[in-house]
Amino acid sequence: MTIEHHDLHHEFPELKERIHELKIGNAHFRRLFDEYHELTTSIENMEAEVTPVTTRTEEDAKLRRVHLKDELYRMLTSAQ
Repeated sequence: MTIEHHDLHHEFPELKERIHELKIGNAHFRRLFDEYHELTTSIENMEAEVTPVTTRTEEDAKLRRVHLKDELYRMLTSAQ
């Protein structure tokens, strides 16, 4: 099984510079970014069956990641 990478730089390559700016200058963004990154790593381990979990647990984690990504995207695309 091929594991897709969902880090923000892969998801939004056109916003690479903005991601960097907000990581440096916005503590709330940085906290959400770190949470998103940790969750993505955890999900990749679930998908690769490195960390065995129930399907429900994996789906809940993916749903949380979607919500985080939506919030991060709003922050990235809000008035600069």
